[in-house]
Amino acid sequence: MTGKLEVIRGCMFSGKTEELIRRLHRLQYAKQTFLLFTPAIDTRYEEAHVVSHNGIKLEAIPVKSSYDILKYVIDQEAGGNHYDVIGVDEVNFLDMGMVEVSKELIHRGYRTILAGLDTNFRGETFGPMGDLLAIADEDERLYAICSVCGQAAIMTQRIINGEPAHWDDPTILVGGMDRYEARCREHHIIIK
Repeated sequence: MTGKLEVIRGCMFSGKTEELIRRLHRLQYAKQTFLLFTPAIDTRYEEAHVVSHNGIKLEAIPVKSSYDILKYVIDQEAGGNHYDVIGVDEVNFLDMGMVEVSKELIHRGYRTILAGLDTNFRGETFGPMGDLLAIADEDERLYAICSVCGQAAIMTQRIINGEPAHWDDPTILVGGMDRYEARCREHHIIIK
């Protein structure tokens, strides 16, 4: 059995988590099984769930590193459990080891579905996303709506105290509507 890698990407509020949950929910009709993982750093909603911004949720296993995912899967296989699909939300928060972990999951025959921000608030590749896109069998880019003009948005605008973030602000700042907006290129602002 050959595995494959599907990447769902986009800016904040583009529906990445909702799409991941939709794909996993559809598996029940084919009587397929899955494991869903989420980075432990993402504490916006519930620790052991993946939750979309509109409140749709699915039980998930929090992990601190990409290799925790592989270890969990291998332990499940050793116990006689094999799943059809491995899902990971907010993959952008995981380490670069996610690339090798994904290759190993594919090699083991898993359909692997990853969802995450493709770029950070600066517009740069976020974590392992660029390398994961390079090896993906399927790449689905989702778009949000620009909070300024209503056009298609591909950028994530970080807001600090009502103002755009500075270039040298930390890359990772977990948040939702309280800290981020979706923006088109024209309205994306970074203070240098």
